[in-house]
Amino acid sequence: MNRMVHSSSFGAAAGAYAEHRPDYAQAAVGWALEPAPGPRVLDLGAGTGKLTGTLLALGVDVVAVEPDPAMLAELRRVLPAVRALPGSAEEIPLPDASVDAVVSGNAMHWFDMDVAGPEIARVLAPGGVLAGLWNVFDDRVDWVAGLARVSGSAAIGPRDVPTSWRTETAAMHLPKRGGEARFGAPEQAEFPHGQRRTADSLVATLATKAGMLVMPEQERETLLGRTRAYLASRSETTDGEFTLPMLTSVLRARRL
Repeated sequence: MNRMVHSSSFGAAAGAYAEHRPDYAQAAVGWALEPAPGPRVLDLGAGTGKLTGTLLALGVDVVAVEPDPAMLAELRRVLPAVRALPGSAEEIPLPDASVDAVVSGNAMHWFDMDVAGPEIARVLAPGGVLAGLWNVFDDRVDWVAGLARVSGSAAIGPRDVPTSWRTETAAMHLPKRGGEARFGAPEQAEFPHGQRRTADSLVATLATKAGMLVMPEQERETLLGRTRAYLASRSETTDGEFTLPMLTSVLRARRL
């Protein structure tokens, strides 16, 4: 199934996305912005504002851009003080050199970087930072590794676990112009994170993944049922709230 079908699937689940998806580790966002020459930050592909909220907590001057009308409406409802604009990575509604950093939470893999790359470079000030952040399940923990096996790649894919996240994101090409690099060498780092969940809310979280949203209903319900049964079988997750072990993983590069 193609990238556009997956990336356009979130709007129908905007409310569930806002309720169940985690925020981002502040230390990870701080590291992403560390080399930025100033406080102006674009949250690109902002969704319902999960990363936007973390940026606000760090005190930066943030503008959010999101292509999906339902996701954008949810962001505006949750964060009414934020400047939130319709637009996409391939067509950013901002002037040249108008931001010091472009960040993206669990969205950069949806971008068509052949088109989005020059647009991102256009809106970045010289020396500005491009950073992608992904919340990943820490499958170094035994029960989380088991969850990934039971849930399958539609719910927890290669980019969703640290053991393969680095390889998956390293393969993402950064934009060039006429064969000349626009960005310096990318850096990767991971930061501890966690999310308080119950078995039911963790299943609801997995149900917001793109691969799950485009799956036939009967197949999706079968898979979610198998996941519920697994969580009921584990002492770590069978009773009440628990902390889901996660990492916020970051890929960053500076504009040359």
